[in-house]
Amino acid sequence: MARMSPVILILGSGPNVGHHVARAFVAKGYRVALASRNIKEEDDNTDQLQISADLSDPHSVKGIFSKVEASIGLPSVVVYNASAGAPNNPEDPLSILLADFSRDLHVNTTSAFVAAQQAALSFKKLPDHMSKTFIYTGNILNETTVASLLDGGVGKSATAHIIRSAAAAYRNKGFKFYYAAERKADGSPAYSEISGEAHGKFYAELTEQKSQGPWQQTFVKDIGYKHFPAS
Repeated sequence: MARMSPVILILGSGPNVGHHVARAFVAKGYRVALASRNIKEEDDNTDQLQISADLSDPHSVKGIFSKVEASIGLPSVVVYNASAGAPNNPEDPLSILLADFSRDLHVNTTSAFVAAQQAALSFKKLPDHMSKTFIYTGNILNETTVASLLDGGVGKSATAHIIRSAAAAYRNKGFKFYYAAERKADGSPAYSEISGEAHGKFYAELTEQKSQGPWQQTFVKDIGYKHFPAS
């Protein structure tokens, strides 16, 4: 019996990283499911499943996975690319409204946790030959503080811990969990200069690796993985 094409689910599928990751995996023969608040489900086509989703509601994540499984199959690769956190007053970072802090924490961490949880459940059902990979799009905020980006840094730090724990716990099962963060060649953060194309290429490479590598995957455009000392 011919093998079915593998499935990638991208949560938070924006026009830069999400778009290029989808393109990279389509080129590898994957069926793609995209979930985002700005997606219109009527734009579904034969190449991509489009799911309208608000990731500030963690309870919605399980339903996304159920819809993907029912429509195109269990995802063997899950990319969590959603991020939230408006800049705050750097001289008064604790002035953030609780409602805003809570919403952003849901997007950056709580929904990411549920996605990782659902990914692990999906991976357990997949055949051994398939790559089982979860990638969280992070940045340098799990290693350093930026006074104007408090709640974003809280979320990235918390989710980095989740990824590190999952990478260690599930590696013997063949599941891979990564916190991926693009850097400049000198190790400084890419921030607004991030390359969607570089993300797509690097994420595809991570997926093709047979076993768990370093849980924190700092990478540089046109170079790939590069270890940097903690900031």
